[in-house]
This record gives sequence, structure tokens and C-alpha cells, in this order.
Amino acid sequence: MKSSPRTRAKNARTTTKRWSRHVTETSHGLELEPSVFRGHDAGRIARSLKRSAERSRARKAGAYRSAMSMLTFYVNRGGKNLSPARRHTLERAKTELRRLFGQPARA
Repeated sequence: MKSSPRTRAKNARTTTKRWSRHVTETSHGLELEPSVFRGHDAGRIARSLKRSAERSRARKAGAYRSAMSMLTFYVNRGGKNLSPARRHTLERAKTELRRLFGQPARA
């Protein structure tokens, strides 16, 4: 029995909307500390990401790129659901991560 176009569209939407959850749950790129992104201290988040990126053997890029990519992925995944205070903390963590790796500051 064929499913209706409406059912197929709904199933496709459900599958594509959850890809980031799948990546978060199954990715082996970095072994992160539990609840690393829940902290309120931007410096602590950045140090934890740096430590995880430097220890990882599974990463395909440099430690800086891996750590920044993971942080950016988390911010983008949070999207509109992140409170302004939470977003600000995570953006400060990006700045701190750049500083820890000796990268130039962004304008």
C-alpha cells in the first residue's frame, strides 16, 4: 500500500529536522565533558573544549578548528531557543577559545 504524499512529506520533514540530534548523539569527533555547554563560565567552557580537542585522536582538522566547530555547532543547534544571556556566554566562550589558541580576535 502506498502512503499519501502528505504522509511522505511529514516523514521526510521529521527525519531532516532531527539530523543535528543524530550527529550530537553519535559523533565521535570530540569526547566532551558531560554538560560542558551548560556552564555559566565562558572561560571554563573554552578550556574544556580546548582540552577535549587536543586529546582527541579522531579529529580530522586541527584542535582549534575542531573546538570552534563544536561550539559553533552547539550555538547553531540551539538557534532561537537560546536565551540572550546563554547566547552571550557562548559567544564569550568563542572569544576565549580564540585567545587560548592564540588566534586573532574577531572584529
